[in-house]
Amino acid sequence: MRLRKYKSVLLVLFDLAIVLFSDLLAEVTSSTTSVTNIRFTMPDIRAVLLMLIIYVFVLFGFDVYKSLWQYAEAREFIACVLASFAGAFVFYLAETALLPDINHRTMYFVLLGVYSAFGMFLARAVYRHFRTSRVLKGTKTKRALLVGAGSAGRELVIYTREYKKAGYGFVCAVDDDISKVGKRIYGLDIVADTQQIGEVCKKHKIDIIIMAIPSVSVKRRKEIIELCLKTGCEVKSLPGLDELEGITNIHNIVSSVRSITPEELLGREPIKVASEKILSFIENKTVAITGGGGSIGSELCRQVAKHNPKQLVIIDIYENNAYDIQQELLQEYKENINLAVHIASVRDYDTINSIFEKHKPNLVIHAAAHKHVPLMETSPKEAVKNNIFGTRNVARAAMANDVEKFLMISTDKAVNPTNIMGATKRICEMIIQSCNGKANTQFMAVRFGNVLGSNGSVIPLFKKQIESGGPVTVTHPDIIRYFMTIPEAAQLVLTAGAMAKGGEVFVLDMGEPVKIDDLAKNLIRLAGLTPGKDIEVLYTGLRPGEKLYEELLLSAEGTDKTENNKIFIGKQTMVDEQLLEKQLSELEAVSYNTKTSNAKIEQEIRKIVPSFKRLVFVDGEYVYEEQE
Repeated sequence: MRLRKYKSVLLVLFDLAIVLFSDLLAEVTSSTTSVTNIRFTMPDIRAVLLMLIIYVFVLFGFDVYKSLWQYAEAREFIACVLASFAGAFVFYLAETALLPDINHRTMYFVLLGVYSAFGMFLARAVYRHFRTSRVLKGTKTKRALLVGAGSAGRELVIYTREYKKAGYGFVCAVDDDISKVGKRIYGLDIVADTQQIGEVCKKHKIDIIIMAIPSVSVKRRKEIIELCLKTGCEVKSLPGLDELEGITNIHNIVSSVRSITPEELLGREPIKVASEKILSFIENKTVAITGGGGSIGSELCRQVAKHNPKQLVIIDIYENNAYDIQQELLQEYKENINLAVHIASVRDYDTINSIFEKHKPNLVIHAAAHKHVPLMETSPKEAVKNNIFGTRNVARAAMANDVEKFLMISTDKAVNPTNIMGATKRICEMIIQSCNGKANTQFMAVRFGNVLGSNGSVIPLFKKQIESGGPVTVTHPDIIRYFMTIPEAAQLVLTAGAMAKGGEVFVLDMGEPVKIDDLAKNLIRLAGLTPGKDIEVLYTGLRPGEKLYEELLLSAEGTDKTENNKIFIGKQTMVDEQLLEKQLSELEAVSYNTKTSNAKIEQEIRKIVPSFKRLVFVDGEYVYEEQE
């Protein structure tokens, strides 16, 4: 501690010692005098004292001691060189004026500047190398591999050499740019390209991998993450450029190093939407959202609240969810939001109609639905009552109250459905199509796949299973799904609503499908565990009504482009309205009959949705059942 207190004084004395030694060398090499023949007379001593005083002022004048030696880089080295030559030049002027009898040769002053500059440069370089080696070899730090030798990687290398709380020291680096291999970044060897991460980790006994590649594409980032996870090492990363935006302090940059997120495992480019289009769609409008407390519904409430609505009306049957989003929005916007919350069921037409009569919404977003596939397989009546006839109730109330636009949330499971839930949502789409044009209300639906983090979604389930020690259950090794974040889905829903003319079923571009088996194994690796060794992956077989893959379009539909390259319009098949009404009446009658069997409900649904076909397991594989 005492040494640290006087560290600045010691650094100055060390540099003055270098200057004294440089003076000696300059004396010898600038004349024929040998070291043994040098005699220190009074004028010589005065000259030496004058030189040292001048160098003290010059070194402080060039801010040589404001930077830490272990961070010494080009700027600091240049300052030392300039200070050395400036000191020699000022000493030359002072000696000429004050000590004319000394009469050093001009070459002496040149060599004094050269030797002192070289000495200070060398001292700092050696010290930096010593500190780096000490950090890397310390027993208290993890051996780290740096992925990415760009500017972000450079900042991490510089800072972590002193920032011991980081808990790791870099041993070597890899980079996508092959031309960098064999070179160094602040003394750190770039030993290979990123494809050889596995071999590098084994050779150098790496404990932790730090990814510093904020500007790389999301797809390439995913590929590198997967290479890192296969090593069995702990993996951390700087976030992408969008998250780093506005962070300029190096301490904050280093502190932002975090664990890999599940979203990064999906390798999806973030979707950007035109907020001005949503603003024009929402601003000064009264917006009613059914199912406003659910995963998608609550995010829609957040997105609507951002765009200055005249009033936001939240409708939900589950009071706890409705309360949570109400309190969140009141906390966020306080008196700047006009908020109304109603606990009501979409099955109750009179209540929904009275809410619409009271608030006169311009826009209705219908997000209320039963969505869990396995549960709806065992409770098809509830799926029919809530999804189908709940949608019809809300649609009729919208028409009765001259709502401008009605936007329904649909699902990819409505395409060639293999389960009750998907079939009911397909019928909901047909209801919406049949309603369009009957009144002043424009009806449309938006169809998309799974959303990350929604209630009952796969990633939260896998995390819980991993935390409890496994096994992680995957229904089938080949099952794939489309994913989107909840905010992205909500923004695209509102954007689609803004461009709707009525009657459309919008399809959102969900990007590349994700293999659930790979996702499960990577989540296990993220937890620092090994699939099949620490955590078992158990294949349970497809659940009733589940597909190996989801589709976003009916085969007969095709798509039309919109102004947004992430939103398409499905070319819909025609709906026979009279036939649909007749079939719905028959379905309603059997659904509200307590004695009706589940098989009968499914039979009536199939009449409305002929594309509803079950998957059956035959000869070791899943195939669609034969049509009767």
